[in-house]
Amino acid sequence: MKTALITVGGLFALLIVIVMMFIGINNKIIDRDETVTQAWANVETVLQRRYDLIPNLVNTVKGYATHEKELLTEVTRLRSQWGEAKASGNADQSVKAAGMLESAIGRLMVVVEKYPDLKANQNFLALQEELAGTENRISVERRRYNESVAAYNKYIRQYPGSIIAGMKGFKTKTPFESAPEAAAAPVVAF
Repeated sequence: MKTALITVGGLFALLIVIVMMFIGINNKIIDRDETVTQAWANVETVLQRRYDLIPNLVNTVKGYATHEKELLTEVTRLRSQWGEAKASGNADQSVKAAGMLESAIGRLMVVVEKYPDLKANQNFLALQEELAGTENRISVERRRYNESVAAYNKYIRQYPGSIIAGMKGFKTKTPFESAPEAAAAPVVAF
Protein backbone atom coordinates (compact mmCIF):
# COMPACT_ATOMS: atom_id res chain seq x y z
CA MET A 1 0.00 0.00 0.00
CA LYS A 2 2.80 2.40 0.94
CA THR A 3 4.72 1.69 -2.29
CA ALA A 4 1.55 2.21 -4.34
CA LEU A 5 1.04 5.59 -2.66
CA ILE A 6 4.67 6.55 -3.36
CA THR A 7 4.31 5.45 -6.98
CA VAL A 8 1.09 7.46 -7.46
CA GLY A 9 2.68 10.47 -5.73
CA GLY A 10 5.76 10.19 -7.96
CA LEU A 11 3.62 9.95 -11.11
CA PHE A 12 1.57 12.92 -9.97
CA ALA A 13 4.76 14.95 -9.34
CA LEU A 14 6.10 13.92 -12.77
CA LEU A 15 2.82 14.98 -14.37
CA ILE A 16 3.01 18.37 -12.66
CA VAL A 17 6.61 18.84 -13.89
CA ILE A 18 5.60 17.96 -17.46
CA VAL A 19 2.60 20.32 -17.37
CA MET A 20 4.75 23.15 -15.97
CA MET A 21 7.39 22.53 -18.65
CA PHE A 22 4.68 22.58 -21.34
CA ILE A 23 3.29 25.86 -19.99
CA GLY A 24 6.77 27.42 -19.80
CA ILE A 25 7.67 26.49 -23.37
CA ASN A 26 4.28 27.61 -24.67
CA ASN A 27 4.67 30.97 -22.93
CA LYS A 28 8.17 31.42 -24.36
CA ILE A 29 6.90 30.73 -27.89
CA ILE A 30 4.10 33.27 -27.39
CA ASP A 31 6.59 35.81 -26.01
CA ARG A 32 8.87 35.42 -29.04
CA ASP A 33 5.92 35.55 -31.41
CA GLU A 34 4.81 38.84 -29.84
CA THR A 35 8.37 40.18 -30.06
CA VAL A 36 8.34 39.49 -33.81
CA THR A 37 4.96 41.21 -34.13
CA GLN A 38 6.22 44.24 -32.23
CA ALA A 39 9.42 44.39 -34.29
CA TRP A 40 7.39 44.32 -37.51
CA ALA A 41 5.16 47.12 -36.17
CA ASN A 42 8.32 49.19 -35.61
CA VAL A 43 9.41 48.52 -39.21
CA GLU A 44 5.96 49.58 -40.43
CA THR A 45 6.16 52.78 -38.40
CA VAL A 46 9.30 53.93 -40.16
CA LEU A 47 8.03 52.65 -43.52
CA GLN A 48 4.93 54.78 -42.94
CA ARG A 49 7.20 57.78 -42.32
CA ARG A 50 8.87 57.14 -45.68
CA TYR A 51 5.46 56.61 -47.27
CA ASP A 52 4.36 60.03 -45.98
CA LEU A 53 7.52 61.74 -47.29
CA ILE A 54 7.33 60.33 -50.81
CA PRO A 55 4.56 62.59 -52.18
CA ASN A 56 6.54 65.67 -51.12
CA LEU A 57 9.70 64.28 -52.69
CA VAL A 58 7.91 63.31 -55.91
CA ASN A 59 6.22 66.71 -56.20
CA THR A 60 9.51 68.51 -55.65
CA VAL A 61 11.28 66.40 -58.26
CA LYS A 62 8.36 66.69 -60.73
CA GLY A 63 9.04 70.36 -61.28
CA TYR A 64 12.57 69.60 -62.42
CA ALA A 65 12.28 66.17 -63.97
CA THR A 66 9.19 66.32 -66.11
CA HIS A 67 10.56 63.79 -68.62
CA GLU A 68 11.21 61.25 -65.81
CA LYS A 69 7.48 60.72 -65.52
CA GLU A 70 7.69 56.92 -65.80
CA LEU A 71 9.89 56.61 -62.72
CA LEU A 72 7.78 59.08 -60.75
CA THR A 73 4.67 57.12 -61.70
CA GLU A 74 6.33 53.88 -60.59
CA VAL A 75 7.30 55.37 -57.22
CA THR A 76 3.72 56.54 -56.71
CA ARG A 77 2.34 53.13 -57.75
CA LEU A 78 4.69 51.27 -55.41
CA ARG A 79 3.79 53.64 -52.58
CA SER A 80 0.13 52.73 -53.09
CA GLN A 81 0.99 49.04 -53.33
CA TRP A 82 2.81 49.21 -49.98
CA GLY A 83 -0.17 51.00 -48.42
CA GLU A 84 -2.51 48.26 -49.65
CA ALA A 85 -0.19 45.51 -48.39
CA LYS A 86 0.00 47.19 -44.98
CA ALA A 87 -3.78 47.56 -44.83
CA SER A 88 -4.21 43.87 -45.64
CA GLY A 89 -2.14 42.97 -42.57
CA ASN A 90 -0.03 40.53 -44.59
CA ALA A 91 3.56 41.04 -43.40
CA ASP A 92 5.03 39.05 -46.31
CA GLN A 93 3.30 41.31 -48.86
CA SER A 94 4.40 44.39 -46.93
CA VAL A 95 8.01 43.18 -46.89
CA LYS A 96 7.96 42.60 -50.66
CA ALA A 97 6.28 45.94 -51.45
CA ALA A 98 8.67 47.84 -49.16
CA GLY A 99 11.66 46.28 -50.92
CA MET A 100 10.37 47.27 -54.35
CA LEU A 101 9.61 50.79 -53.12
CA GLU A 102 13.12 51.07 -51.68
CA SER A 103 14.61 50.11 -55.06
CA ALA A 104 12.47 52.70 -56.89
CA ILE A 105 13.47 55.45 -54.45
CA GLY A 106 17.12 54.55 -55.07
CA ARG A 107 16.57 54.98 -58.82
CA LEU A 108 14.76 58.28 -58.16
CA MET A 109 17.76 59.57 -56.22
CA VAL A 110 20.01 58.66 -59.19
CA VAL A 111 17.71 60.71 -61.47
CA VAL A 112 18.07 63.64 -59.08
CA GLU A 113 21.81 63.69 -59.80
CA LYS A 114 20.96 64.91 -63.32
CA TYR A 115 19.44 68.13 -62.00
CA PRO A 116 21.98 70.41 -60.30
CA ASP A 117 19.38 73.13 -59.61
CA LEU A 118 17.19 70.62 -57.81
CA LYS A 119 20.08 69.49 -55.62
CA ALA A 120 20.53 73.10 -54.51
CA ASN A 121 16.84 73.64 -53.73
CA GLN A 122 16.33 74.00 -49.95
CA ASN A 123 13.03 72.13 -49.93
CA PHE A 124 14.58 69.22 -51.77
CA LEU A 125 17.63 69.19 -49.52
CA ALA A 126 15.41 69.08 -46.43
CA LEU A 127 13.32 66.26 -47.92
CA GLN A 128 16.43 64.36 -48.93
CA GLU A 129 17.83 64.68 -45.41
CA GLU A 130 14.53 63.47 -43.92
CA LEU A 131 14.45 60.56 -46.34
CA ALA A 132 18.06 59.61 -45.54
CA GLY A 133 17.27 59.66 -41.81
CA THR A 134 14.17 57.57 -42.43
CA GLU A 135 16.14 55.04 -44.47
CA ASN A 136 18.60 54.70 -41.58
CA ARG A 137 15.72 54.14 -39.16
CA ILE A 138 14.25 51.54 -41.52
CA SER A 139 17.57 49.74 -41.68
CA VAL A 140 17.84 49.59 -37.88
CA GLU A 141 14.26 48.37 -37.44
CA ARG A 142 14.65 45.76 -40.19
CA ARG A 143 17.73 44.41 -38.47
CA ARG A 144 15.84 44.21 -35.17
CA TYR A 145 12.92 42.51 -36.90
CA ASN A 146 15.20 39.95 -38.54
CA GLU A 147 16.90 39.25 -35.20
CA SER A 148 13.49 38.67 -33.60
CA VAL A 149 12.42 36.40 -36.46
CA ALA A 150 15.65 34.40 -36.20
CA ALA A 151 15.26 33.91 -32.44
CA TYR A 152 11.61 32.89 -32.84
CA ASN A 153 12.27 30.54 -35.77
CA LYS A 154 15.17 28.85 -33.96
CA TYR A 155 13.10 28.35 -30.84
CA ILE A 156 10.10 26.79 -32.59
CA ARG A 157 12.33 24.53 -34.69
CA GLN A 158 14.41 23.21 -31.78
CA TYR A 159 13.36 20.46 -29.41
CA PRO A 160 11.18 20.65 -27.25
CA GLY A 161 9.79 23.90 -28.63
CA SER A 162 9.15 22.24 -32.00
CA ILE A 163 6.73 19.77 -30.42
CA ILE A 164 4.66 22.42 -28.71
CA ALA A 165 4.88 24.82 -31.67
CA GLY A 166 3.60 22.05 -33.94
CA MET A 167 0.76 21.19 -31.56
CA LYS A 168 -0.28 24.84 -31.24
CA GLY A 169 0.09 25.67 -34.96
CA PHE A 170 2.97 28.16 -34.70
CA LYS A 171 4.73 28.58 -38.06
CA THR A 172 8.10 30.07 -38.96
CA LYS A 173 8.17 33.77 -39.83
CA THR A 174 9.68 35.32 -42.95
CA PRO A 175 12.66 37.63 -42.41
CA PHE A 176 12.87 40.91 -44.30
CA GLU A 177 14.90 40.64 -47.49
CA SER A 178 15.69 43.43 -49.90
CA ALA A 179 14.38 43.28 -53.44
CA PRO A 180 16.86 41.57 -55.82
CA GLU A 181 17.42 44.89 -57.65
CA ALA A 182 18.73 46.44 -54.43
CA ALA A 183 21.88 44.32 -54.69
CA ALA A 184 23.06 46.31 -57.71
CA ALA A 185 24.72 49.61 -56.91
CA PRO A 186 22.98 52.55 -58.59
CA VAL A 187 24.93 54.22 -61.37
CA VAL A 188 25.41 57.94 -60.89
CA ALA A 189 26.45 59.70 -64.09
CA PHE A 190 27.22 63.39 -64.40
